[in-house]
Amino acid sequence: MQLKGKKIIFLGDSITEGVGVSSIDKRYADVFANITEVESYVNYGISATRIARQQKIQDEYVDTRAFTERFEHMDEDADIVVVFGGTNDYGHGDAPFGMLGDRTNESYCGAVHVLMKGLIKKYPMSTIVFMTPLHRECEYVPNPTTGRELKAYVDVIRTVAEYYSIPVLDLYATAGICPDIKEQKELLCPDGLHPNDAGSRIIAERLKYFLESL
Repeated sequence: MQLKGKKIIFLGDSITEGVGVSSIDKRYADVFANITEVESYVNYGISATRIARQQKIQDEYVDTRAFTERFEHMDEDADIVVVFGGTNDYGHGDAPFGMLGDRTNESYCGAVHVLMKGLIKKYPMSTIVFMTPLHRECEYVPNPTTGRELKAYVDVIRTVAEYYSIPVLDLYATAGICPDIKEQKELLCPDGLHPNDAGSRIIAERLKYFLESL
């Protein structure tokens, strides 16, 4: 894919918003724009948000702004849409996990279907890609609501994206960021979750090469 002259939209959580980096220009989305020739980009990252809506609303601003609630309000004219989420569904989401056959917002599996199908309907001729969650520290501690580990959430994104023929940049498998390794944690994601400047550059470069390969 030729990136020059394209408009790209980023839908995500705190990593997309920029938590963990030293300045806005170090966010992966901004770095991506700087190392490519895209014409423009819009960042729709909001910290702590999830793909599925929170069942018990504790923070009205955050808990009602799930990805499935926000995508309909994004710009209509995107050439490329990049979605990067799921880690908060695992980390502090209380939606039921559900089954792959679910097609409603009542579960995480259903919300992934709703989001992917909704994006295709909104952007039928645009390139839509998903990025899987990165590894995070203590990812084998199950979500208290669903009893599932992070990889289960990652696998749903992979599987449902295949169903809708949506390309997936599998950062879980290929980013080279594993905070359970002390040396990588210190250099790439000091808090065990959010990539720092160096980690964000890795994501931007992986995304560039991935999109160019499509």
